[in-house]
Amino acid sequence: MVDKKLQLIPLGGLGEFGMNSMAIRYGDDIIVVDAGMMFPDTELMGVDIVTPDFTYLEQNAEHVRGLILTHGHEDHIGGVPFLLAQLTIPVYGTAFTLALVERRLEEHEMVDEAKLNPVKPGDRLELGPFSIEFIHVTHSIVSSVALAITTPAGVIIHTGDFKVDPTPTDNNLFDLHTLAEYGKRGVLLLLSDSTNVDRPGYTESERAVNPRLEDLFVRAPRRLVISCFSSSIHRLQQILDLAAEHGRKVVFFGRSMLNTTEIAHDLGLLTIPNGVLLRPQDAMQMAPSKVVAIVSGTQGEPMSALSRVAVDNHKHLSIEAGDIVALSARIIPGNEKAIYRMINHMSRRGADVIYGTMNPPIHVSGHGSAEELRLVLNLVRPKYFVPVHGEYRQMAKHAQLAQHLSHAGLEQTFILESGETLEIDGAGARKGEPVPVGRVCIDSGTLDEVVEDIVIRDRRHLSEDGFVLPIIAINKATGRSEGLPEIVSRGFMSLEDSSEVLQGARQVVMKTLDSSTVEERGDWGVIQEKIRADLKRYLTKQTSRRPLIMPVILEV
Repeated sequence: MVDKKLQLIPLGGLGEFGMNSMAIRYGDDIIVVDAGMMFPDTELMGVDIVTPDFTYLEQNAEHVRGLILTHGHEDHIGGVPFLLAQLTIPVYGTAFTLALVERRLEEHEMVDEAKLNPVKPGDRLELGPFSIEFIHVTHSIVSSVALAITTPAGVIIHTGDFKVDPTPTDNNLFDLHTLAEYGKRGVLLLLSDSTNVDRPGYTESERAVNPRLEDLFVRAPRRLVISCFSSSIHRLQQILDLAAEHGRKVVFFGRSMLNTTEIAHDLGLLTIPNGVLLRPQDAMQMAPSKVVAIVSGTQGEPMSALSRVAVDNHKHLSIEAGDIVALSARIIPGNEKAIYRMINHMSRRGADVIYGTMNPPIHVSGHGSAEELRLVLNLVRPKYFVPVHGEYRQMAKHAQLAQHLSHAGLEQTFILESGETLEIDGAGARKGEPVPVGRVCIDSGTLDEVVEDIVIRDRRHLSEDGFVLPIIAINKATGRSEGLPEIVSRGFMSLEDSSEVLQGARQVVMKTLDSSTVEERGDWGVIQEKIRADLKRYLTKQTSRRPLIMPVILEV
């Protein structure tokens, strides 16, 4: 073992879902694995996306050798444009993953500056002291890889997201053999996906969905509408093959669906049978029993194609009585209300909506269950283990799952959260000094519209207590108020309840003005602050509420 330290620096994705990003440092060299994003929860009002805070990488920009991507899901690539806006570094990933990244970069007009380098499973990449081998894994998106990162301190295996699918639809099996070879030679550290650790047994193969899909094609008397994640290329292939077999035309709806299928088809990852595609504008003209519509928007996103179809607001597709709608995707926690509201709309239109768990399944997970996670642990047999990609409870359970390996060379398991670091050197492994991490809230998905915490706090304040605007006209010559101030309020109290309170508020503002000196009335900053303080005290006492108070002074 050499003198330099090997450091593991999670910037996001540990102790939370989404924003997966991990920096690995040896001496003065850093590589970054993934740069994801997450969609905001309801507390982050008006925020469109959330990315990790890449301050640590900015502070060490001259040491960062490259960004390596494991696969093309948004929680692993969605933050790439925001990272590349701060750092000029090469990006490595499979052709499909980089094609998805390129679409994101096009939106931000960054394609020309980006250095995108395609790799294939089995390739080796040298970056400073790191030698990285790409290992094919099965997941719900095609072209997913695990990473074997050889450093002077030892080998790190990063699984990325995976499940061990014994019968993948493309017959491209998980490369367990290469993982086992590394396990035999000795692995210093394993980082493994924890998402489905609380599910016993094995995750069903992607092919398990085929019987349910086939049943839909057989029994659908009219139009068949199927919604799935646009990145589920395996699922899309099954639908296309069944459509050709049952004499139905396929029509794609939704920008992400059109983009992803075009990329997958261009790269030879999606085979479209001859004559099966239909133009969106022809969907309603064709006999309903001859159409299958594939629509994006499984999570009820407000402006997604499926949400618009549900409320009959889509220009090319309508749901009619007797249609079958199948949601071939899991309900992501937090999205239940939006999804059920969408299902209600479609049910009102007479559609038979199929969703949730059933047997045979309409959807299978892309993440390995407990036995698959145990299999990877047994094959790799690391000296140290860090569960990744999950909430704390899942990582803790994954750590328990690894306990049986203590007799097979596993010395210690570390449960880290984003910002906590791990250091490994000749003396062993230990938690190191934390690094600054956090989340960056972005409006409208643009690089320059970062939302400060104070803005989100104000939005929350407005949503809870509304606002009150005292409007005061002050004579510039005399410094006196011209007439009674106007009080405008929204989201504070109903009109009937507020009339008396707002009358009192007017008197409070007048009293504040009358008791102020000429100099105070001449300094608008001072007088605004005095009015805000007095009004806040009055309204809190009268209503026990704390609206946002913004005095407006008009000069007359």
